[in-house]
This record gives sequence, C-alpha cells and structure tokens, in this order.
Amino acid sequence: MAGTNRELADFLRRARSQVDPSRAGLPPDGRVRRVPGLRREEVALLAGVSTDYYARLEQGRRITPSAAVVEAVGRALGLDAAGRAHLADLIGLSSAPASRRGRRGVQRVRPGLHQLIDALDGEPALVLGRRTDVLAANRMARALFTDFDEIPPGQRNYARWMFLDEDARSLFVDWPDQARAAVESLRFEVGRDPDDSRTTALVAELRERSREFDQWWEQHRVHQRTHGSKRLRHPLVGDLTVEYETLALPGDPDTTLYVYTTEADSPSRRAMDLLASWTASGPGGHPAHRGHHRAGLGADSRVER
Repeated sequence: MAGTNRELADFLRRARSQVDPSRAGLPPDGRVRRVPGLRREEVALLAGVSTDYYARLEQGRRITPSAAVVEAVGRALGLDAAGRAHLADLIGLSSAPASRRGRRGVQRVRPGLHQLIDALDGEPALVLGRRTDVLAANRMARALFTDFDEIPPGQRNYARWMFLDEDARSLFVDWPDQARAAVESLRFEVGRDPDDSRTTALVAELRERSREFDQWWEQHRVHQRTHGSKRLRHPLVGDLTVEYETLALPGDPDTTLYVYTTEADSPSRRAMDLLASWTASGPGGHPAHRGHHRAGLGADSRVER
C-alpha cells in the first residue's frame, strides 16, 4: 500500500504540473505562479471537491474516493482514458491488482496460439505478457527484430531489449518515440499491480542502466498503444514502415498478440517479402542474415525454455 500511495502522489503532482491553467478554463488571478501547472486548490475547484480533500489525496493519504470523484479529478487534470484508468488503479478502485496477485506465476503460451502466429508466416507476430515479457515470436518477428530465443529466459523482455540492446536503438528510426511507449506501458503496469516484484526489479534495472529510461520514468506518463506504426532501418533490407495491431486474449490473462503488416505493393512490402525469402531456408539462407541480431531461423515460435 505504501508503494501505491507514493506512486499516486507522484502521478498526481506530475499530472497537475502539466496542465495549462488558461486551457483548463481558469481566468488569470494576478498571482505569480511559482511552479508550472495548476495549484492544488484549482484542481479541487475543477473537480468539485474541497482543497483539503484533494491535498490529502495528492499526499497519498489512506482515503478512498468514490468512482465519481476519481473521474472528476481525472477530468480536471486532463487525463486520457489510460490516465484515468491508471489513476483508478493507484487509488485502489480497480479490481485488477487483487485479481492479478493470484496469476504471478510463469506465463505459458498455449500450443494453439503458437500455431496461430506460425501460420502468419509472411507477417511478424509477437505474444507479449506481463511487463512486456516476450512469450512467443514467429520466424518473421525474429528476423525483423531480434532472436528472442537467444536471450536468457529471465531477460526476454521487449522493454529491456528496447533500452539495453544497441541493435534496437539502430533498428528503430523513431527510437525515442518507441522507447517512450515502452516506459508508458510499464508505468501502466505498475499501477495495475504495484507489488509485483519482477516488474519492480525490471524498472529498477532499467532506471540504473539507462539514462533515458530514468528520465522518462520520472515523467509519470501512462499510455496503452493498441495500434500504430514503426519506422525501421533494417540492416538487411533497408528502410521500411510497419503497421501494428494488438489483440488482447481473454482466455489468456495479461497476454497480448501483436501483428505487424505492411501496405500492399509498397517498398515496405517488398522489403518484408525479401526478408521472408532470405530467412525461409534457415541457417543456410542469405549470408548477410546470419549475422543480424543473432536472428533465429527455426521453424516455430517457441521462446520458452
């Protein structure tokens, strides 16, 4: 609970500092603002609660506001849907933390799900679990990103690879944007289950080893990207842009399928097809591929060992 309260206090202070008073509909009052953003009393006014009540909430005191009050505070702070859900998690209104505590064991991917992503032979596909752990990757995903099979099981994590592997930094043309997205996803994860020791350890390691991660973590931004695009500069096939869609799997809690596609008849599609042809024949394929990212050329998607 102490960790949740600290996270709540930090999140509310950061969110308050990022709100432009004029855009929030507050008229100038002639007073000098010593810090950016809204004052506590202004958040309270916009949310329709007392200043003392909001102050105690921001201080992480052990109070439990109603869902209506949490929604009002979220609106006052200009939070999006992910931000409001994160706020509810931190306050304890969501049932997610309690329900997840019983599911902290090792996640496994069903054989049918392995078969599904392997059937997407021309398109990269990943299955991510809690804290962006990589649970499965098909042949094209290993060729496009990295061979997750070669990463020790305890370190097989998308955010960890994004920040600590130099190949990832050179692969993503828009690396800062993609890396921030990983931070925002982990922030959301901490709010849903603040007592998960593996998530806490991952965050601590990344804060220690990556200056960018530490800086962006302090911004307390949360977001869940369910679709989007990534611009890549692949060492084998050059520049390409991939679109991705995500699918939460109701039968597999805390598990998400990511599928990456390219526009038909585009240079990116031709690059993807070329990559597929080079990797289809396994280790005997195109010689340039054998040195890329320790790329995995096995036939199936299993990364669990």
